[in-house]
Order: sequence, then structure tokens, then C-alpha cells
Amino acid sequence: MSADVSYGEFLRARREDVMGRIEAACQCAGREPGEVQAIAVSKTVGPEEVLDAWRAGWRAFGENRPQELVRKTEALGGLPEMAGVRFDMIGNLQKNKINQVIGRAALIHSVSSEHLAEAVSTRCEARGVVADVLLEVNVSGEASKSGFSPDELRAAVDSVVALPGISVQGLMTMAPAGDADAARRTFSGLRELACELRGRTGLALQTLSCGMSDDFEIAVEEGSTLVRLGRCVFDQGYALS
Repeated sequence: MSADVSYGEFLRARREDVMGRIEAACQCAGREPGEVQAIAVSKTVGPEEVLDAWRAGWRAFGENRPQELVRKTEALGGLPEMAGVRFDMIGNLQKNKINQVIGRAALIHSVSSEHLAEAVSTRCEARGVVADVLLEVNVSGEASKSGFSPDELRAAVDSVVALPGISVQGLMTMAPAGDADAARRTFSGLRELACELRGRTGLALQTLSCGMSDDFEIAVEEGSTLVRLGRCVFDQGYALS
């Protein structure tokens, strides 16, 4: 991107590129592009850049840290121009930060254990609200990643979906970095697990949140319905392959 191109112009051009790639991945997999939503992960930028991204066409954003979720929603949520903006909580959620998130996040992607699900349920019940959540699954089995193992989720899912105050919308996972084959196995594993759990729970589990800047096309090919894109949206130095 040349130096004389504004950041807003970069964001618009990059969004067009990203959405075109999602459409092509859908076509490859025999899916409709409308089945996949992309959220712009705004954890590394400030409210002004989020406003720029909104003007470029992005309508949903993801935050990793509760304090940033609070900062962005307070700065932008009241702007008439951004009416209808959506913020999701996509990062690790500590129990002492739950109250900062419920009521602000449209969707919590990172309910990573039965204990955390119970804590979110308790806080929501106390406030008389219901939070839409995803259950985070460590499909790849990496020690560095949080989340239910597939077997842990199989054992806990009936108890979790019965909790008051939360509504389980689907599953989330992250793939190993820098390994396309492992990413594909991870995403297909999440899809297969969701199919299995639909049969057990009777829930639609429509949302599969997987795929980031380096692997979102693979994720879409393997069934992702929501991709979380940060660097490829906001970083002018990031080159899409």
C-alpha cells in the first residue's frame, strides 16, 4: 500500500480483498457466502481506528481484554454513526472480569470450562440477563491453549447447556500456528464435534468460531461460520498470501 493512500482507503481495500477470499473459499466448499460472518479483532487499535473500520464497512468487532471492551463500548457505543455496532469478547475470561463483559459483549467466545460457565451463569442470573456464549474447545490438544478437550466437553455439555443465564450458541477453537494441515484437522474436528453434540443436546449450535488472519480461508472451507480477523484487517504491513 503506497504512502499516499489513507488508512481509511487501506481498510476499505483490505476488507474488499478479505471478503472476496471468504466468498471464494465458500464457493470451493459449496457454501453460500452469507453463511460466514467476519469480525474485525480490534485489540491492537484504539477507538479512532475502530471508527475508521466501521466507515470501511466492518460492523462487528472482537476484543481480547475486558478493560478494552469497556473502553471501546463506552467510547463508541453512543455514537449515532455507529448505531448497531457489535462487540464480542474473544479472549480468555477470568471470573473476576465477568461483570465487565456481560451486557457489553454480544457474544462471549471463550467459555473454556464448566466452572467458568457456572460463574457466567451465576453473574447473569444475578443481573437478570442471558448471555450468548460459545464453548471453547482445545481440539488440537496443545498445552498452550485453553478450552475443554473434546472428551471433557462431551462429559460436561449436558450440564453446561442446562445452566440458567447463558445460551450456548456454538463452539470456538484456535488452530496451531503456521501449519495448514494441522489447522484443517483442527477446524474439521470442531465441525464434527458440533455435529455430534447437536444430536445429543438438540441445540442448533449454529456458530462455529474458528479461523484467524493466517488460516481463515481453510476455516471457511471446513465449516467456520465466524472468522476472527485482526492483523489482516488493521495492519498495513500484513500481506495476505
